Amino acid sequence: MFKSKLYFLLCIFISVNISANDELIKEFDKSLSRLSSDFVITDVKETPIDGIYQVLIGPDIIYMTRDGNYVLKGEILDIGKRRNLTEDVRAENRVSLLSSITSDEYIEFATSSTKSYIYVFTDVDCGYCRKLHQDVPELNSMGVAVRYLAYPRAGVDSAIGEEMRNVWCANDRQSALTAAKNRERVNSKMCEAPIARQYALGKKLGVSGTPAIFLENGRKLPGYIPPDELIKQINN
Repeated sequence: MFKSKLYFLLCIFISVNISANDELIKEFDKSLSRLSSDFVITDVKETPIDGIYQVLIGPDIIYMTRDGNYVLKGEILDIGKRRNLTEDVRAENRVSLLSSITSDEYIEFATSSTKSYIYVFTDVDCGYCRKLHQDVPELNSMGVAVRYLAYPRAGVDSAIGEEMRNVWCANDRQSALTAAKNRERVNSKMCEAPIARQYALGKKLGVSGTPAIFLENGRKLPGYIPPDELIKQINN
């Protein structure tokens, strides 16, 4: 009987909170519409600062006052905990987006002793991408799997984009990717390659150059990092 009442009260609490959140989204959406009709709010949450709310617009984060009259752009730092609260939210969003990628879409280099993994947006015509690829055996020996995603910097319809499509369509995608990074020719082959989807995902995640490395906790690393430093970042 007690459990039934508890469950009933919990359902009411969740329902009220969802309803309140929907109302906030409507209110803030109405306020932002005075600036532009392009804003689509996906979530609203309270922040540790009284009267300031976190507003998600796709992958972007802004802050608004409760009355919807003021917008703040920037980051909230928790000095006591030494944490960037805004970056923590970005990381959560990245995890959600990256976890939507199925294993048949990325090209993975891993061993049976894998302990962790990284996602790498790569371009086959990129010097530092080649340098990172040379580090893959060492990373694998350290227990780190590398999951490659396509990000042709010149665009999906460029010559490099076509080359990367051939890599993703190859029967042996690992060998094809290594060959392409060594500037060797990869045979042309047609298939439903996910190049455009991965490129769009990279844009959504804020990728502007390659290699773009994301840890499994959603943290984004700034370009090429040597294996020893990368391990430190993973363990941090």
